[in-house]
Amino acid sequence: MKVILLERVEGWGGLGDVVTVKDGYARNFLLPRQKALRANAANLKVFEAQRAEIEARNARAKDAAGKAGEKLDGTSYVLIRQAGESGQLYGSVAGRDVADAIQAEGGKVERSMVVLDKPIKTLGMHEVKVRLHAEVTVTVTLNIARSQDEAERQARGENVISSQFEEERLAAEEAAADLLEGGAGQIEGDYAEA
Repeated sequence: MKVILLERVEGWGGLGDVVTVKDGYARNFLLPRQKALRANAANLKVFEAQRAEIEARNARAKDAAGKAGEKLDGTSYVLIRQAGESGQLYGSVAGRDVADAIQAEGGKVERSMVVLDKPIKTLGMHEVKVRLHAEVTVTVTLNIARSQDEAERQARGENVISSQFEEERLAAEEAAADLLEGGAGQIEGDYAEA
């Protein structure tokens, strides 16, 4: 289906471009969200008559998104989640979770604006892109941890997963050494009696 784009659409073109897209994409996404018009003679005339108004409206939306993006860009959010010892989350962090965290801090972000290629499934610091407008994208940092204390340690740059494993490994080695030392003395004593 041929459509006239009313704003920049990633991968397809900019304002005023006439592009051919799949019918389902046009019917289910572009047309209902008023990102495009069907490309026919009547709509082309209407678009050309209103082009200046559409461009001005798009510029205002871009400016508003740019101002909101200045406040949001580079901010950091802490998400407390349950995870296994290896740092693997029980579940995952999706776009909805990111949007909820930003909204809890006073930001105005919808979950459709959060750009995640795949859900986040591990503890740690993760950078996530938020597309506020077709031409305005900002980056926020998620600090995903098991507790607030762990989140603060991660924010300072500590690797809490490997340090926890290191502590457990050292404790296990000490326990094994104690067992060997205690057990070796007991064995020597048994031979002495015999």
